[in-house]
Amino acid sequence: ADWFLIAMVGAVALASIVPQWGRSEGALHLGRVTDVGVFLLFFLHGMGLSTDSLKTGASRWKLHALVQASTYVLFPLWWAILSMLLGRWVPHDLLMGFFYLAVLPSTVSSSVAMTALARGHVAAAVLNATLSTLLGVFLTPLLVSLVMQGQGHDLDVGHTMAKVAQMLLLPFVAGHLLRPLLLSWFARIKPITNIFDRAVIVLLVWSAFSDSVADGLWTRHGPLLLAQAVIGAVFFLVPMLWITRRMARALGFDVEDEIVAVFCGSKKTLASGMPMAKLLFGGNAAMGVLILPIMLYHQLQLFVCAVMARRYAARSARSIVKA
Repeated sequence: ADWFLIAMVGAVALASIVPQWGRSEGALHLGRVTDVGVFLLFFLHGMGLSTDSLKTGASRWKLHALVQASTYVLFPLWWAILSMLLGRWVPHDLLMGFFYLAVLPSTVSSSVAMTALARGHVAAAVLNATLSTLLGVFLTPLLVSLVMQGQGHDLDVGHTMAKVAQMLLLPFVAGHLLRPLLLSWFARIKPITNIFDRAVIVLLVWSAFSDSVADGLWTRHGPLLLAQAVIGAVFFLVPMLWITRRMARALGFDVEDEIVAVFCGSKKTLASGMPMAKLLFGGNAAMGVLILPIMLYHQLQLFVCAVMARRYAARSARSIVKA
């Protein structure tokens, strides 16, 4: 979505020029606006979840284990390796931003969309992306709290999990439970749900950067920070795409399950990442730096995975023709 990328860049630019406009407690009260937006966003996500799709994809336990291990084990381990090798040349806040990226859940909408485009097992992608999101409500705050405490930051693990569950899990479950009653209404508004999804993310980016710029983000960091963030995003995405693909083939997966492993196992969510960042880091002057990796990684994963999906689809089409 080109407008989404332009809107995010515009939000960062506007926050850099007039940070007072978008501050959480500023004249527009974006802190409260985004709280309501996030609640509605996850309510709609829960309503859009089909129980039948989850049941259909539930039998592939090896695939599910690989995807979840990639999301919550391989990514943090890869961050630890890069941190030991390159961490001395990376600003501390940016390094923590990449750790936050490493422990985020997989994305739902784009993982499923890319799997469908590549002619993979869509039901398995739906289950894995949903399971990753639900696990992330607890695992992401836990891992962030453990590492942040090790870095000298004080985060209450139980309180943080409760806040994330209240803001993200509660509306998600409520939306899913109300799906039978509101399905016809949801079908009518479905064309605008993606627009609403991205609009909430843009507001979160605007608010986060406004707070950070007002607290001196750009006076402490220059263009080098952005270059390091871009290079870091590449250093995360490319190896994880390669690893998930190699592991899927080593486990003997067919191409449809390999597609799920690659696209669900390598992706990280911006839709959940931004609201969680607000709950975890709200009030932190380094918020803008902490969310920079996931903003860049999100755009990079969409571009690279779109190219890969088309190649997978072309190979599938050739196989069908030969048959």
